[in-house]
Amino acid sequence: MDNRRIILLMIFSFSLVMLWDAWQKYNQPKPATEISKQAAANATPQPSTSLQPGNAAVPALTPTAPKDSPVAPAGETIRIKTDLFTADISTLGGDLARFELARYTATSDKKKNLVLIDPEHRYLAQTGLIGDGLPNHRTSFVAVNGAREMAKEGSKDDKLQLRLEATGSNGVKVAKIYTFTRGSYIINVAYEITNASGTAIAPHAYYQFQRNDVAPEGESAMVMTFTGPAVYTDAEKYQKIDFADIGKEKAKFAKTADNGWLAMVQHYFVSAWVPQGKDTREFYARKVEGGNGSPLITATGLILPIAQIAPGATGAQSMTLYVGPQEQATLKKLAEGLDLVVDYGWLTVVAAPIFWVLQAIHGLVGNWGWAIILLTVGIKAVFFPLSAASYKSMAKMRLVTPRLTQLKERFGDDRQKLNQEMMKLYQTEKINPLGGCLPILVQIPVFIALYWVLLGAVEMRDAPWMLWITDLSTADPYYVLPVIMVVSMIIQTKLNPTPPDPIQAKVMMAMPFIFGVMFFWFPSGLVLYWVVNNVLSIAQQWQITRMIEGGGKKA
Repeated sequence: MDNRRIILLMIFSFSLVMLWDAWQKYNQPKPATEISKQAAANATPQPSTSLQPGNAAVPALTPTAPKDSPVAPAGETIRIKTDLFTADISTLGGDLARFELARYTATSDKKKNLVLIDPEHRYLAQTGLIGDGLPNHRTSFVAVNGAREMAKEGSKDDKLQLRLEATGSNGVKVAKIYTFTRGSYIINVAYEITNASGTAIAPHAYYQFQRNDVAPEGESAMVMTFTGPAVYTDAEKYQKIDFADIGKEKAKFAKTADNGWLAMVQHYFVSAWVPQGKDTREFYARKVEGGNGSPLITATGLILPIAQIAPGATGAQSMTLYVGPQEQATLKKLAEGLDLVVDYGWLTVVAAPIFWVLQAIHGLVGNWGWAIILLTVGIKAVFFPLSAASYKSMAKMRLVTPRLTQLKERFGDDRQKLNQEMMKLYQTEKINPLGGCLPILVQIPVFIALYWVLLGAVEMRDAPWMLWITDLSTADPYYVLPVIMVVSMIIQTKLNPTPPDPIQAKVMMAMPFIFGVMFFWFPSGLVLYWVVNNVLSIAQQWQITRMIEGGGKKA
């Protein structure tokens, strides 16, 4: 049992060193570089042969901008306001260039709203058409006059449209139409294409996110979360793409499918292009600029074919764009697998039911802090028999610790003899050396799953508990909960049997302080869960230890 503890302590210590190293690297300032507003790789994406329609050829476009291409003009910014967000749309390409959420505050300055699609991160939602002379994300559009703010609640009109128009060099007229809906983060992005040329056209449309690889404000290596593109298809399921892998062979993800979506994921929030229907689509990821010490800027997107449009006819295509919080119920209704952006990893099968129970408790009490406490109490009650068995074993080990120390002193030079005598002692006292570990191991997946639920649930963001805890997703501003947690861990260490080895004993006493330092930067919701769990464990362990050491027959 002592060897197992040493191994566990080594693993924990190594993990702490790695976390500290990652934290140091994360906080090192990156060299500042001039970033050109007109990226050399701003070219229109090229569909592969597999996506070409059989009855018409799409003219191939060069995958990089011509060297002598003129500097693109600055676009006018159209500001759209709804009850949930403010969106800035540029007439240059019709890009969604800024997206401010009205119901979520910024991480550092709670007086400001959170900006999800942010110029600071070169974050854009872009679309365009692929075909000879057709408008793309570098084309200047003209905004048609109309309302720019959602009608007040109670009005019959619960939608708001922005229409942008442009004419291609071949006479093809294109309208790009954004449709916003009251009370929804779902945006419909549609194309109307009127073929005023003399020949039939079969264009493609692309929908992409551009973003640099700089982590969002408030992200830390101490609390590991994913920021970057993700692709989902029925065949390959949910696939995350690391920024650093884009443009390399190890960036493996589904390339073509007749289903699926593409997203840009970050902690608590997501932007996603979600095609409707079963049209074949092609996914791509490419480097735009940067890297080698400067922020890497990438473009990830998907390409869809548009049915052939005869001369004088009009074709259309629409795409669903979601920009907002990772509300799992909403995402699940929007598209299969979209709720997986709240990534619980291999523990999803355990974490999903836990979150469902947490939501149900919140529906009853109306406060996420109290919901966390009640859920922790409930889980502790479910595992009460296992915990009791573990604590009984530990209590018995405490009773024989002095005798184990004597055996170690007598047979310290003869390891084989020491182990034989220890096993005799365990058999005589009817103690299972692993009895304190096995019940705990069974519970570990549940508690890790609960950890990921509390870390990933956007519902914790800006959610108050009581008194000074006004946001369960941020660290305790006065470090009260982390200090209580350190104290509770020290008490637990005192209740556990003291290792015979003095070095092990010192390491065990140091562990509460080592882990406690980490929890000073953890979200207060997570620390609240650990504090409640520790307090309940202390109460149960103290009672069982008292009864065992006092000669009680039952615990």
